[in-house]
Amino acid sequence: MVRLLVLIALVLGALYAWQVGTGRTPWTQEMLLTGTAVPVDGDSFRLNGRDIRLKGIDAPEYRQTCQRLGKDVACGREAAAALRRLLARAPVTCTGGEEDRYNRLLAHCRVLGVDIAATLVREGLAVSYGDYLAEEAEARNDNRGLWSGTFERPRDWRARHPRTAPDSAGQGGAQPAPGIPAPPARP
Repeated sequence: MVRLLVLIALVLGALYAWQVGTGRTPWTQEMLLTGTAVPVDGDSFRLNGRDIRLKGIDAPEYRQTCQRLGKDVACGREAAAALRRLLARAPVTCTGGEEDRYNRLLAHCRVLGVDIAATLVREGLAVSYGDYLAEEAEARNDNRGLWSGTFERPRDWRARHPRTAPDSAGQGGAQPAPGIPAPPARP
């Protein structure tokens, strides 16, 4: 019994040390963050020093173009600009408990009570990525944004345009939109 208690104490101590050392918890924990957000692209931003990715959607990459009326349109830039406008309205509140492969918190976020991801999908500036199917159908039926022309799904575009070697921030060669500050380098 004493050995079991010692073992449990050691494990908990190691988990605590890991948590303190990495700033993360070793188990899924729902987080609530509120504050001023700085956009990175059409579906991610920084909030309180944390990289956030809107859960359930996928926006065109910043350099991605789409076609409308036979002309190239900078749909990635449009998505980033729309997110920037939404984030500028008021403080953002996000909840999430899991991370993506780039250590970004996957979160559902609101500004002034409005779901940011739902708004982007409803306006045709992002597509559903597991959530927001009704909003995508509404945008498609009304020919909004991406649905007013032709486009390549963002995940397919990324597959054809892989990131380059990691930059000084430890991320691929993707750069934030001009006028949008780059996130600080990770330690």
